[in-house]
Amino acid sequence: MKRETPRPSWDAYFVKIVKVAATRSTCLRRSVGALLVKDNRILASGYNGVPKGLPHCEKTGCLREKLKVPSGERHEICRGLHAEQNVIIQAALYGVPISGATIYCTNRPCSICTKMIINAEIERVVYLEDYNDALAEELIRQTDIRLLQYKGEEM
Repeated sequence: MKRETPRPSWDAYFVKIVKVAATRSTCLRRSVGALLVKDNRILASGYNGVPKGLPHCEKTGCLREKLKVPSGERHEICRGLHAEQNVIIQAALYGVPISGATIYCTNRPCSICTKMIINAEIERVVYLEDYNDALAEELIRQTDIRLLQYKGEEM
């Protein structure tokens, strides 16, 4: 029996999953998902939001929104963690080695997350939407990390 639809590539498969992870986001400004994969096996997933056990921003409000802070600025006043931070933390919490992994992200990582990706020895970053951060771009250029904006198969 012949399949009516072809199997998705590994990148297409993981991109679809990272989009679902982003739906768990509790951020009022942007929903972001991240997935760590090695040898085509999912190691951990994450999304952006406040640390576990704390009230979500929908209850407390968004300080960056209140102060009209532009996207990409003043990350330090945000109560939440980025999806890339959360996925790296989840792997560490459960003792999952991630050196050599690929991280799939709904958005290109910011400079803070890029520094974490570099030190975690992640080898490849696949992202969907661009995110303007000049420092992140400069940092990634100084490494051997492969950066790819996914524009592949339709889901």
